[in-house]
Amino acid sequence: MPDSEILIRLVIAAALGSLIGFERERLLWAAGIRTHMLVCVGSCLIMIVSQYGFSNILTQQNIVLDPSRIAAQVVSGIGFLGAGAILARGEIVKGLTASIWTVAAVGLAVGGGLDLAASASTVIVLIILVGIKPLEEAYHSRNQSCQLSVEVDNGSLTPALLREALDLRAGQIKRFLVERRNSEGTDDLVVVLSKVSSRDMAGYPEKLKELDGVRQVTVIKKARDQNADLA
Repeated sequence: MPDSEILIRLVIAAALGSLIGFERERLLWAAGIRTHMLVCVGSCLIMIVSQYGFSNILTQQNIVLDPSRIAAQVVSGIGFLGAGAILARGEIVKGLTASIWTVAAVGLAVGGGLDLAASASTVIVLIILVGIKPLEEAYHSRNQSCQLSVEVDNGSLTPALLREALDLRAGQIKRFLVERRNSEGTDDLVVVLSKVSSRDMAGYPEKLKELDGVRQVTVIKKARDQNADLA
């Protein structure tokens, strides 16, 4: 392959990797522009070496090489780089990113001369990272979990009354714990609800205080599990 073609492929890989990396950098992810560019260019170079780097010895007798073997190691080996992008902050794991693995595939495609596939994949990845996120956030805003701490008179609030007052389905009540205060004649309730929206949570205290025997209501929104976000 001519040197000019090698240079063009490496530049294309750097450009496509930077597009995905810029979007990640914008959100302050651990793996940003430089990481994605390096992964994409490195994968491209590995693919070029795998395809053309051993052409001089193929002319020798009884020499057979599989050009896909080196490229295949990128697919499994990129996991080490992905693991290195994890930042442990307290109990939250942040920075694990599937985009590093994807951009390695883009680099392999460019190195293999599949410019259309690499370009189309980059556009699709950007649509997923940028365009789908608002839809995902809208879905999660309507499907959250919360905990209610309720102080009531002894026995004045039951799961059935709670469902009726808050217009809940039976499956939305995940926990209903009662701690009785005999000396004060009150119960402390801990209620965990699932699949509720932010608007619903804002109206729960007012709805519950309309019931007889309810003295105080506190709503605690449960944070979404950030470990599940791998993009």
